[in-house]
Amino acid sequence: MHPIEKALGYTFRDPDHLTRALTHRSHSAKHNERLEYLGDALLETISSIWIYNNRPAVPEGDLTRLRATIVKEDSLVGVARRLNLGEHLRLGSGELKTGGARRASILADAVEALIAAVYLDSDYPTCESVTLALIAPELVALPQTATPLKDPKTQLQEHLQGRGLPLPDYQIISESGPEHAREFQIRATSGEYIAEAHGSSRKKAEQQAAAELLKRYKEEKK
Repeated sequence: MHPIEKALGYTFRDPDHLTRALTHRSHSAKHNERLEYLGDALLETISSIWIYNNRPAVPEGDLTRLRATIVKEDSLVGVARRLNLGEHLRLGSGELKTGGARRASILADAVEALIAAVYLDSDYPTCESVTLALIAPELVALPQTATPLKDPKTQLQEHLQGRGLPLPDYQIISESGPEHAREFQIRATSGEYIAEAHGSSRKKAEQQAAAELLKRYKEEKK
């Protein structure tokens, strides 16, 4: 079984579907761009249905904003990192040398391609089940009501201030990659909690780290 199949919880009947999903255009002519197109549409549909069914008090405009937090690049990069997707991408030599396996756009596109590959290899119900499992952490983190959506750093700051706790400390652990494709590793510390995250900018990495800290504080209440 391919490591990605194990991570997905799905075994491909036709391994070519998985191979195509993992192939960047820099590697060969049989790449994953058409799969990205289909996967993007599937992800929007699947997440829209879930949000509609599970957030009944949220009006249309806010439903759209909720969905946007699921399908945005940062969220998809988070999914890719949980799958260790970068380790299995098929990239051309140029992309390998410039850190393509860590580039946010490439990782996000590959997640969409994987969703489409599962659909083509099986059927819609199976694809829906696999996709919902992939984005489960992001779905659970969605607000229950139509309160304005705020970025994770703002939400974390307000959460800590409301409890009389000090604000988190963000530190750059490392920077890598060429100027046009920088990769930042950030460590965020808040009380006893520490979270690390990667991003194509310091801001994006800090937002992801803040989201992880906020998740831990919310789990603390359960």
